[in-house]
Amino acid sequence: MNVRLTSEAEGQAEACDAWWRENRDVRDLFARELRDTKARLVNRPKMGTVYTILDGKQVRRVLMPKTGHHVYFVADADEIIVHAIWGASKEHGPRL
Repeated sequence: MNVRLTSEAEGQAEACDAWWRENRDVRDLFARELRDTKARLVNRPKMGTVYTILDGKQVRRVLMPKTGHHVYFVADADEIIVHAIWGASKEHGPRL
């Protein structure tokens, strides 16, 4: 199964990774936690909680606990599409 990030999620991931590398001692923690989360999604595509319905499909979210970000994704039969990577501490969720 393939994990694909939308262009929005890719941009969010790049921004988070850049911030993490500039401001934290463990500079690659965000990149490593995202990589590990993507690997877990391949093995457990129904993990996390249902966040909303988008185009008739369940958008689920899973927390990356070390960096405090949620990964919002849709699991199809042959692909997992990540729609957003969003800070769990933000006052509102992402636009999907």
